[in-house]
Amino acid sequence: MFRKLAILLPILVGGLGLDQVTKILVQHELRLGGQVPLIPGCVNLVHIHNKGAAFGLLSGWSAEFAWLFFVGISILILAILAYLLWRLPEDHRAMALGYSLILTGALGNLIDRVRLGEVVDFIDVFWGRYHWPAFNVADSLVCVGAAVLAWVIIREEKPADASNPV
Repeated sequence: MFRKLAILLPILVGGLGLDQVTKILVQHELRLGGQVPLIPGCVNLVHIHNKGAAFGLLSGWSAEFAWLFFVGISILILAILAYLLWRLPEDHRAMALGYSLILTGALGNLIDRVRLGEVVDFIDVFWGRYHWPAFNVADSLVCVGAAVLAWVIIREEKPADASNPV
């Protein structure tokens, strides 16, 4: 368990710290709906609140139901991720990294939902009039963690099927 904790704890502390500090700074320094160009024509710093799921999905739900649903789902996902990490063999460091990143990102957005009832997003990536939905550090951690898990699964060697010699 020591190796897994050695992966999880720095990601948890650093990732949550970076996520929450950046969200608080955006809330204090930029009015809601405001934007500042970071890389002109490509990336803006914005201040928006997302009441829905990833990319604003389900944001039309009533505030009370959405809060209850998303907090409940987040807690369930965190419990599943913690269990998977706990059951993971010590030598599966890349999988532990992926689980740790996703767990940290999910926890970062859960903190927002409990604290504010919604998630603070502030990174706006675009090209011309085409915008990727705004996101935050926690969302980035989840995406990178999912990419790590996908990479581990894809590169894993599959045993040869004896019934199919091709």
